[in-house]
Amino acid sequence: MSIDVRASMDVDVPADSVFRVVRDLATYPQWLDIVHQVEPNESGSGQPGWNVELRAKIGPFARSKRLRMVRTIDDHPTRVTFERSEQDGKKHAQWVLTSEISAHRGITTLRVHLHYGGSLFDGGVVERVLADQIESGKIRLSRVLADS
Repeated sequence: MSIDVRASMDVDVPADSVFRVVRDLATYPQWLDIVHQVEPNESGSGQPGWNVELRAKIGPFARSKRLRMVRTIDDHPTRVTFERSEQDGKKHAQWVLTSEISAHRGITTLRVHLHYGGSLFDGGVVERVLADQIESGKIRLSRVLADS
């Protein structure tokens, strides 16, 4: 079962500032709880890469997932996409994170889409947890953007 979570937010911050934050996965642990840890991992292909540990609590249970992400789209200042790209030669479930930034009359809108194409996680519960994490992350992201 695949999972698709979408969220958006409006901020009174220039689009370029929003883009600089969301294009660097190393910033995500500062504002998004599900992203527990991020370490740079260059791929040798010219695409910036990161080792990412995702962690979420569902009731009394905690789930953790490690994956390697690369930036596949970097259209300054409107769109950035990260995709799972493991280097072990095995087939892995698809993870894609796309952020789209637009500005109108001094307000910047950030739209985020997270897609998981595997079957390991039950969609309903995990989607709700992800949506809750994204909602709580909006406040922290606003603070990070204000400080940038």
